[in-house]
Amino acid sequence: MRYSGTYTPINPQKYKGNYKNITYRSSWEKKVMLWLDKNSNVVSWSSEEIIVPYKSPADGKWHRYFVDFYVQVKTVDGKLKSFLWEVKPKKQATEPQVKKRITKQYINEVVTWSVNQAKWKAATEFCNDRGWEFKILTEEHLGL
Repeated sequence: MRYSGTYTPINPQKYKGNYKNITYRSSWEKKVMLWLDKNSNVVSWSSEEIIVPYKSPADGKWHRYFVDFYVQVKTVDGKLKSFLWEVKPKKQATEPQVKKRITKQYINEVVTWSVNQAKWKAATEFCNDRGWEFKILTEEHLGL
């Protein structure tokens, strides 16, 4: 399976946005797209169409966070529920362990973690304002 590419939906009417320009950046994202496209409980979805502003702790500036997925599902009781989903390796979704030796890799992990925390906090607040839910999906959620 290719790690990045263009996804062509089977059910383009479910896609919110330009269904001719859906890009996946990992095999995991492609797996999620296939599931969203085929699942009959998914009313609508989009990929990187929702933009959440956040202030980065790395440079103190405002940036735009393109959340991986917007998902609207029909629940068991027939109600609609909306989510924003971010697909990340579990390693990037957990705080780095403090190391005795400070390496470039460790510094990068800490910076990535702090930036992700800022993004996820902003996405959570964005969702709370709309009655949505923010979720981070890892390999455990994807059955990998």
